[in-house]
Parts: sequence; structure tokens; C-alpha cells
Amino acid sequence: MKKPFPFWILGLVGILLIVLVPILYFSPRADASANDPWSGVPEHPVHVDHADIVQGDFKTGQDVTRACLSCHPDAASDLMMTTHWTWESKEFNVPWRDAAVTIGKINQINNFCIGTQGNENKCMSCHAGYGWEQGRESALGNPENVDCLACHADTGAYGKGTYGNPAEGVDLLAAAKSVRSPTRENCGKCHFDGGGGNGVKHGDLDESLYFPSENEDVHMGKLNFQCTDCHVTTEHQVLGRMLADNYTIDPEEQVSCEQCHANQKHEDERINSHLASVACQTCHIPALAVQDPTKVYWDWSQAGQTGREDDHFTYLKIKGEFVYDKNFAPAYLWFNGNNEYRYILGDKIDPSAPTYINKPAGSLNDPKAKIFPFKLHIAKQPYDTVNNYLLQPVTSGKDGFWTNFNWDQAFELAAPITGLDYSGQYGFATTYMYWPTTHMVQPASQALQCDACHGENGRMDWTALGYPGDPIEWGGRATPK
Repeated sequence: MKKPFPFWILGLVGILLIVLVPILYFSPRADASANDPWSGVPEHPVHVDHADIVQGDFKTGQDVTRACLSCHPDAASDLMMTTHWTWESKEFNVPWRDAAVTIGKINQINNFCIGTQGNENKCMSCHAGYGWEQGRESALGNPENVDCLACHADTGAYGKGTYGNPAEGVDLLAAAKSVRSPTRENCGKCHFDGGGGNGVKHGDLDESLYFPSENEDVHMGKLNFQCTDCHVTTEHQVLGRMLADNYTIDPEEQVSCEQCHANQKHEDERINSHLASVACQTCHIPALAVQDPTKVYWDWSQAGQTGREDDHFTYLKIKGEFVYDKNFAPAYLWFNGNNEYRYILGDKIDPSAPTYINKPAGSLNDPKAKIFPFKLHIAKQPYDTVNNYLLQPVTSGKDGFWTNFNWDQAFELAAPITGLDYSGQYGFATTYMYWPTTHMVQPASQALQCDACHGENGRMDWTALGYPGDPIEWGGRATPK
């Protein structure tokens, strides 16, 4: 005789389900996207191999562009609306000028190679356009001067030469057949080598990022991120702007860690308490120029000397003396995403004190500001001792400084181009320029620990940041003791 089924078991299961299901459903659980580095990355379009599509006998870069526009009719007009084309910001009203100004490589100076005006034959090898031998207006006004190959061709098949035109000997048909979505190699050709060579400018962008290790950059090394994975692009508008060529920056144009790491908290609440005042980059980019050295000092006053041996890292006759550094701690400033000041061509200077080419905005009392890592580049560059403003020389080309090493002639050549009078007397002034650091994010295991910032040997200058002392003893900006 069969034993009767114990229906009480069904009742017990039912009770357990009634109790456990709501618990499981409503209990906190990790956001699936928090641990998926690809969850915030937009899906890339499927690549179309152009090897059998592109046909023609291309003699000039413009010939290639016309072929591109036959299938992509809006590409040139879209690009011509971007700063990759204009090299110039929108107009800004700045407190120290009566009229609105624009800022960009096209019309302002830096403390590296100083400026592009009059130097288009060399500088435009990193511009996304051709035809600069025709002059600015002609080069920028013609859609056929858009250089599609600069961003889309295989870098092994294409390179740029003088005035932004294709380098001599380039097989334009082979380059056109190789086009694809931009890779790190495309972006790196300009952004890794900006300012005159590998690693010169940024401190967090250099040729080591073509094939980085995980310990150098976790995104590019471990996950093989391309630049456009973070710098999302729509109609050739690339998100992500730098302080060098802006005064204020629309947050919608920026790239931030939170695009992918939204609401991602740390397990340690002590770390979470820092999030309102410390940028992600501050802890997760503990060092600059991890593999390749970056330039931290440039003295133009030593250029032109005879009898000195050229060495890439210490001295070049055409550029002066340098100091490079590698694997070093950044400088730390309060930063709200904008500039407090950006030197405008013609601004008066005090040669007895450093002149800020740019000065990041933010302070201890600014609720939008966070402590942020920067590379500081210091330079000695020419200025007019009568008019007391920084000078833009013509360096390259016929009669430029690199040809005859005559500063007076270089300034006289530049005067009608820049619109700045040259008095005939010059000296050299110290300048500071800051570069925000957002690349070379290292693995979480290498993030800064408490003692890196706090304590006797901490890397932070708390007084310079506006604190009366180490906030671990004094208290944070929102909770002073």
C-alpha cells in the first residue's frame, strides 16, 4: 500500500516562496553595468571594406576628398563645423578684455612651440586639412581641402607633409582603399606627438599608448579601448575638450569617468566620502609619463647657440634647452572644468613673475570643484620688453628663426601676421601652462592609498589647496572641526 503524499511539504514550499521571493526581489544588488566596462561604450558601426569600392587615379589629396564626398556628401560640411577644422573656440566674453575673443591654435600661443601663425608649413601637418600654402581663408573655406585620410587611412599607408598636404611619395589610392573608423594610431599621430615630438605636451598621451600594458593604461591596455570609445563622435563632433584652447567648456561637450562608471561606489565608505571633493583621476592616475618621458621645461632663450651638440632630451639648436621627466606625480589643483584665465595674444605681462598661459578655475570654496591632477609645463619664452606682451615668432620657412637664428627677424616677420607691434626689443619671460590628466588610468590595485596624500610624506600641498593643514586632522571643506 502506497504511503499518502505528504501535502504539508507543498505548503512549506509555498510559505518559503512567499517569504523568500520578496526578499530576493527587493534586496540590494549590484548594478550589472558597474562591473561591465563595455556597458557605457556605444556600439560601433560595422566596418565596410573600401578596398574594392574606391577607384581612381588620385594625384592630390583633394582628388581623394572628392571621391569620399561622392558617397559621404555631408562629411566635409560636418567636419568644417568642428574645432578639428577651425582650430578656434566660440567667442568668449572675458573679464579682462572689452571685446569678445576666440581662443585656439589658429590665433593664440602656448609655451611649447609657441604658435602656428606664420608657421603653417610645419604646424598644419597635424591639421585635418590641405592647402595651407594658399592662406588661411582659402584653406578653411574649401570643403575639398578636408583631409579624410588623416583620421581614416591606415597610418602605415598615409602621412602628412608641409602645409597639411599628403607627404611626398604617398600612394593616395592605397591610402584611400585602407580607410576605416579612426584607431588609436590615427588619433595618436597628432595627439601623442603634439608640440613637436613624442610625449612633449600632455604627460598622459604618448606613443607608448599605441600598444600599452595593462599597468600603464587599463582601458587601452587590458580592454583595448580605442579613443572614440570614450570620445564619442556624432557627425564628426568629438566629445572631450581641453583647457588649452578654451575659457569655459560646456559640460555636454566633455568626457567624464561617470559616462561608464555611473553611481559606482567603493566598498570603503571612507573613500566614498572623498567623491565630492576628489576627482576619480586623482587616485587612479598616480603617475604621469609612465613609460615615455614628457617635457616639463622648455627654455627658448638658449636656442640658436653654436658649438652645442643637439640631443633630443636636453638641447636642440632650433628650440633651446629642455628638461624631461618620467613616472612622476602630477601637480594638484582645484578644478571645476573651466579656466580662470587664458592668456590672449597681446595681454600685458609682469616679466618679474610667472605668466599663466592658462589657469584652471576652482577653489576650496567652489562646490563644483574637485582636486584634479595636472601636468605643469614651465617655459622661458620671448616677450616684447617695451610693450610687455608675449611674442609670436615665425620659426619655420624662409627667413624664419630655424633658418637664420635671428630673433629680431622672426618677430618682424610675425608682426603683420599676428597684428602685434614689435618694438625691436625682446627678452624671455617665465610661463606656466597646465594640462589636465585623464589618460594612463592604472588598475584599481595601483590606485593611491591614504598615506599617499595624508601624513608627513603625502604628495598634496594642503596649504596651496586652501586648507589650514592636512584635512585628515583639520576636517574636509564641508565639515571643518
